[in-house]
Amino acid sequence: MDIATPSAKPKYSSPIMMDPAPKSTAPTAVSAVSSPPSRYENQKRRDWNTFCQYLRNHRPPLSFPRCNGTHVLEFLCYLDQFGKTKVHHQACQFFGHPKPPALCPCPLRQAWGSLDALIGRLRAAYEAHGGKPEENPFGARAVRIYLREVRDFQAKSRGVSYTKKRKRTKLAEGNDSTTTRII
Repeated sequence: MDIATPSAKPKYSSPIMMDPAPKSTAPTAVSAVSSPPSRYENQKRRDWNTFCQYLRNHRPPLSFPRCNGTHVLEFLCYLDQFGKTKVHHQACQFFGHPKPPALCPCPLRQAWGSLDALIGRLRAAYEAHGGKPEENPFGARAVRIYLREVRDFQAKSRGVSYTKKRKRTKLAEGNDSTTTRII
């Protein structure tokens, strides 16, 4: 094969997949025009391939059936080195400030929202490739706890609140005056 000529068939599948043909509930009717995969599907495929590559490069290499929540946590920690969100240490003078006035040596990490979305896509990819939902390592209790801890620490570090706001209702009193009550 000539190096300058791209291959006719792109390689999207991973050798670690449990079932190379994802299970689909859609009918198998063949249409003349095939629509390109959505942005979400492309991202899900890239995330799946990245995780599978991480397993292949793991020492010792891991097969997917042996993967568990601990390996998912190792993967999330590995991804932190590519993060772009400043997370201040508790000893940092800017800890708790949403917009610090100067630079500090605190590390860049993956943002909680990015990690949460990544885990959601990987959970869906696992099931699309034949995995059972009850055995999904991306839905492990340890992963959920880790994500909650990351969210809470980043919220404190950056001075951002992730708590839900209480709903306010209006109650009519007397003539035209209204008061608000917190539920």
